[in-house]
Amino acid sequence: MAKTSGAYTCTECGWQASKWVGRCGECQQWGTVVERAREGASLAKTTRAAQPMAGREARPITELSGDTVRHRSTGIGELDRVLGGGVVPGAAILFSGEPGVGKSTLLLDTAARAAARGERILYASGEESTGQIRMRAERTGAMHDTLYLASETDLATVLGHIEAVDPALVIIDSVQTMASDQIDGSAGGPSQVREVAAALIRVAKGRGTPVILVGHVTKDGSVAGPRLLEHLVDVVCHFEGDRQTSLRFLRTLKNRFGPTDEVGCFEMTGEGIREVPDPSGLFLSRAPAPVSGTCATVAMEGRRALPVEVQALVAKSATPNPRRVTSGVDPARVAMILAVLERRVGARLHDQDVYVSTVGGVKLGEPAADLAIALAVLSAVTDRPLPHDLAAFGEISLAGEIRPVASGAQRAQEATRLGYARLIDAAAETLDQARKTAGM
Repeated sequence: MAKTSGAYTCTECGWQASKWVGRCGECQQWGTVVERAREGASLAKTTRAAQPMAGREARPITELSGDTVRHRSTGIGELDRVLGGGVVPGAAILFSGEPGVGKSTLLLDTAARAAARGERILYASGEESTGQIRMRAERTGAMHDTLYLASETDLATVLGHIEAVDPALVIIDSVQTMASDQIDGSAGGPSQVREVAAALIRVAKGRGTPVILVGHVTKDGSVAGPRLLEHLVDVVCHFEGDRQTSLRFLRTLKNRFGPTDEVGCFEMTGEGIREVPDPSGLFLSRAPAPVSGTCATVAMEGRRALPVEVQALVAKSATPNPRRVTSGVDPARVAMILAVLERRVGARLHDQDVYVSTVGGVKLGEPAADLAIALAVLSAVTDRPLPHDLAAFGEISLAGEIRPVASGAQRAQEATRLGYARLIDAAAETLDQARKTAGM
């Protein structure tokens, strides 16, 4: 008789295979395929009903009080904006981002501000020693008696620290470095990450203590580990920024207690990380007089309207194939806009090198920047500078029409607040009419 082999299944999506493979064929996750028990090796078990513990019986929702789960400010306005007003007691927050972007610095500052109010804070790190964390705390001014540090990678020891300190906030840096001796596998593996996250979330819910988990990211920017990790937590935040600039953005990918379209702005400095409540001037040039090839637009980052300056340079090409170089804008959209300008407006660009960039390293991915890019290129071609008080936003179609964009009223309000008296938007209807309105 043929030997019966055990089946293998993916712990993430349930995909089954007749032999072990390193990568799931369905969800494409690595290290999640494990061997199931052999058929007939064990009997199915049924979970019996149990009596609820005293004080935890099911009650009508109208009899429950929500005063104990209100948002509590972290002391950092931009972080409160992203979280929906602050940290909710008992919340589990996953904090992800590229290495070196400033996650630990921001969370240490958050812990220090809470400790300055007299609250006990536990900062447990599996990546740094307590001496290294103290060095950073001295540099950023985060020295407080109620801020407790622990350098641990064992889950049971971390839980013991929580019992001993009884903190008002727990920060785990990071969840991929913690491991439980009750689970097979090395730290960072899918099973270990699930167990560590589940145990810390149980502590958060049972004690009403918010827990912030720092998570590593993969090469494509997603959170490392099983997808279940993002489902278990209440809030998923992503900290991002270009290493060439000091600006950082904090976004929420999931938030059970607030909006998911808010963006927080921060700036990395020598003394730590600083919030930027009004980043209006970060993406505008400081030229004293108007310069050809520049046009201001208003971009939306979440619910926040940010003025951004688009710059263009057009020069005679020395090669048969003119160059199209972009920075901070979508190259495919720039190529489309150049084709529309040449076909609908008559701009001569087929033998010109075109360079398009944004100021401050900001990335414009929305179609609302089309009109500003087009006017900047036209200004560079004609060598006629646009007025300093002119701003433009709108989507350009292949027919040369200007289409309205989302949050148009908010963009116009922000442009007016910043002193842009002349505004070109979808009211111009066509690109040619917008060119005439701009004086070109």
